[in-house]
Amino acid sequence: MTEELKRIEAILDEKVRPALRAHGGEIEIDHLENQVLYVKLLGQCAGCPSADLTNETLVEAELVQALPELVRKVSVVQTVSDELWEQARRLLRDHHL
Repeated sequence: MTEELKRIEAILDEKVRPALRAHGGEIEIDHLENQVLYVKLLGQCAGCPSADLTNETLVEAELVQALPELVRKVSVVQTVSDELWEQARRLLRDHHL
C-alpha cells in the first residue's frame, strides 16, 4: 500500500468508518487516480438509496477537508457484494428458477 493510501485509510478509520459501521456499513478503497478516490460501499451501505448522500456529506467531505492535496473528489464504484451473489445463487439453486 502506498503512503498516500495509508494516509487516506487513517482518515477513513478515524472519521468515516465509525459512522458507517453504526449503520452496518463499511467502505473499501478501490483506487486513487488524478485526485479522485474510488471507493466501494459495503454491508448495509451497498446499494442503499442514501449512498450518494452519504458519500457527499461524510466520505468526500472528510477526505477533502483532511487531505486536499490528495483527494478532490470521491466516487462510489457500484458493485454487487459477495454476500448478495451467494444469496442469488442459493435462490436459484434452491428454487430451481
